[in-house]
Amino acid sequence: MNDIQWLTDGPTPMPAIDTSALAGWITEVAHRHDRIVGPLTYIFCNDEKILEVNRQFLQHDYYTDIITFDYSRGRMISGDMFISLDTVATNAEKVSATYDAELLRVIIHGVLHLCGINDKGPGEREIMERHENDALSLL
Repeated sequence: MNDIQWLTDGPTPMPAIDTSALAGWITEVAHRHDRIVGPLTYIFCNDEKILEVNRQFLQHDYYTDIITFDYSRGRMISGDMFISLDTVATNAEKVSATYDAELLRVIIHGVLHLCGINDKGPGEREIMERHENDALSLL
């Protein structure tokens, strides 16, 4: 099976997710992007921790839902993904989504970054959203 780790930082509780089902889903999404899954680590944290990581490694002074560190080589995706469950909850409210649906979107968002899909340039956000929706439709 894949080397996917699911960790929490400090006081953050592990979200109620089916990690083996998600591992299969992540593998399928990667396969559809012609990638294979290598070591992946999800670190669920709070806003305080994501802000610290954002400042320390990216010199960004703002909250975000996910920060992805990409260690991929060739077709093998690998990386560490910090996910702020606080920001996931805030964003779910903003877009009128359930917390669980937003969490799944963020989990796969990191994988899509590792597959080479970006979301910062002109038109890229819409491309990322299309890939997220395609991935979510597999669940």
